[in-house]
Amino acid sequence: MRQTWRWFGPKDLVSIDDMLQAGVEGVVTALHHMPTGAVWSPEDIAQRQAELAVMKDGAPSGLKWEVVESLPVSEDIKRQSGNWKQHVENWKTSMRHLRDAGIEVICYNFMPILDWTRTDLAYRLPNGATCMRYDAIDFAAFDLFLLGRRGVEDDYDAAVTEAARERFAGMSDARKEQLAGNVVFGLPGAAERMTMEDVKTHLARYDAISSDRLRGHLVDFLAEVSPLAQDLGMRLCCHPDDPPFPLLGLPRIMSAEADYKAVMDAVDIPANGITLCTGSLGARADNDLPGMMERLGDRVHFLHLRNVALEDRALGGSFHEAAHLEGNTDMVAMIGAIMAEERRRRAEGRSDWQIPMRPDHGQDILDDLNRHAQPGYPAIGRLKGLAELRGIATALSHPSVAGSA
Repeated sequence: MRQTWRWFGPKDLVSIDDMLQAGVEGVVTALHHMPTGAVWSPEDIAQRQAELAVMKDGAPSGLKWEVVESLPVSEDIKRQSGNWKQHVENWKTSMRHLRDAGIEVICYNFMPILDWTRTDLAYRLPNGATCMRYDAIDFAAFDLFLLGRRGVEDDYDAAVTEAARERFAGMSDARKEQLAGNVVFGLPGAAERMTMEDVKTHLARYDAISSDRLRGHLVDFLAEVSPLAQDLGMRLCCHPDDPPFPLLGLPRIMSAEADYKAVMDAVDIPANGITLCTGSLGARADNDLPGMMERLGDRVHFLHLRNVALEDRALGGSFHEAAHLEGNTDMVAMIGAIMAEERRRRAEGRSDWQIPMRPDHGQDILDDLNRHAQPGYPAIGRLKGLAELRGIATALSHPSVAGSA
């Protein structure tokens, strides 16, 4: 695995120096300031490459931009509405500019409206660390009594509704405001503090879009961009839904192995691939992560390795971000499956035999608690996770272990 690190640009409170000291080999970043649907210019791409190429004192970092995360897919493309055809052409132009800059891997997602959803961004654990958490009852309370979207009552059974009602009744005004802010953190325009009416407007635009229709739109999009990616020598990789179950009445189409297989079969081009995120997919108890790597590994172009602890194994239940080796995913088995796929690729002579990986998310520990970095992206918590993942890979590749396999 090639060890990479997500960086949010010069405003990121985790610096280039920090990631160098963590021992990473490459950088995962994006032009986060660019409006969704706009073309990424060669000049803007070059500026981001220059920014990550130097340390604080001006010394060369030796790091390169290796994976784009993400080149956003607009809501117009997902809905096939408005200016969607031009947005597809702009996406293709951005791809060409990225390839001209030497970048080969693009991660994207096709989640409607929400990039990811949590009810707590700094949930306190017994040891004093904090992490992100999804509380199913808190989310139902938001949906039922704060948002109050049309048809919401049909999405919850009586027991959940009553539990949410009781939870909501005990919330302070400050907690209600915090909960709403946490949920819309992954919504377009969240930085502008969207109102509940803004959220309802976004949701209403998906009223007539079923899961099958949304999947069809994804296939149409991939049929346009994947052949170009193949010609350019690029690899596209779709990130799973986070969490991988329905929310707010929206369709979810990349939540399980069958979802990925359907899309890979529909656009059967090597460039059309997978971001295998063990955290997102791991929030469903029925997802077999090592098995997915074994069966779909040929199309896995990017890896997010993180863990979640399921507090309720029922679909849609609560979970929180666990330490990398402490959640429900068997990370040793997962890395073993990854390394087996890399050996297979290397034997075939594939140039992409080494799969880029980043330690995804992390708990805020030690000085992270004072740094207040991007939620889910602390310096020390991710460093701990990377060290643990690196240790597993080192052990599994040691001759005394590999030779006995």
